[in-house]
Amino acid sequence: MATDDLQLRDASAVLAKAADENFPVAPFFLPRSWRDDLMAVYGVVRLIDDIGDGDLAPGAAHARHLGLDADADGPLTLLDAVAVDLGKVFDGGDPGHPLVRALRPAAERGTLTAAPFLALIEANRQDQLVTRYETYDDLVAYCALSANPIGRLVLAITGTETPERVRRSDAVCTGLQIVEHIQDVAEDLRRGRIYLPVEDMKRFHVSESDLALPTAGASVRALVAFEVERARGLLNEGTPLVGSVHGRLKLLLAGFVAGGRAAAGAIVTAGYDVLPGPPKPTKPRLLREAGAVLRGEG
Repeated sequence: MATDDLQLRDASAVLAKAADENFPVAPFFLPRSWRDDLMAVYGVVRLIDDIGDGDLAPGAAHARHLGLDADADGPLTLLDAVAVDLGKVFDGGDPGHPLVRALRPAAERGTLTAAPFLALIEANRQDQLVTRYETYDDLVAYCALSANPIGRLVLAITGTETPERVRRSDAVCTGLQIVEHIQDVAEDLRRGRIYLPVEDMKRFHVSESDLALPTAGASVRALVAFEVERARGLLNEGTPLVGSVHGRLKLLLAGFVAGGRAAAGAIVTAGYDVLPGPPKPTKPRLLREAGAVLRGEG
């Protein structure tokens, strides 16, 4: 397979995952320039996360795209290489990975900086070293690296950054991340990670072996319910962000918040039993939540 075809295949495989997210990535109603930038951002963010989670497609040549030997597959090595490639695109150089290269127009316009991407890389480095979070504050600090940069990138792309919007955006993004962690308790455990704070597990008398069962007992369900309410509180704290903007951006941000609220609602509907697999919201539920967000309902 020719190099260009190989790069296109590998990039397309990463970008295709946008359809599985809890929130809309680059919906059709946005201006083309925003959609292009959002998909470019998504491609790099998804690449970073797939490296950290060990989810790169078998046979993909990401290492070679990043200038490494074909058999280089250690997450830390690959994350370091992505950081170097990002340095090239933001310094006017020639990045090797097609997903990083797609950031070039936004970088050249000065729309984006490297900082949010480097924070995401740091979060994924942390995932290789830290598998438990003692306190809720520890988890929130991790989300500041792993989730909040996404909202900040969206505000940068749309030219709507203010300190208050960044604060609200951070709350939404942390809430979304916590909901995702709750949905994925079983999957994360198989990877050797637990994002439920240790102090909360002790409070609800939940052991790690309880999380490995095929279905949740009463203690696990109570713990999950507690964490869902925390996540909902963050989403509600951030919801005024939607009312602070107008037009198509308002629809986009409402979709982000609604995605988190609908996912939290799906967990409630599942009786807080996330162990058989991640509860997923239906499209009607997502649309109802989007309508409620746009109407300013809590």
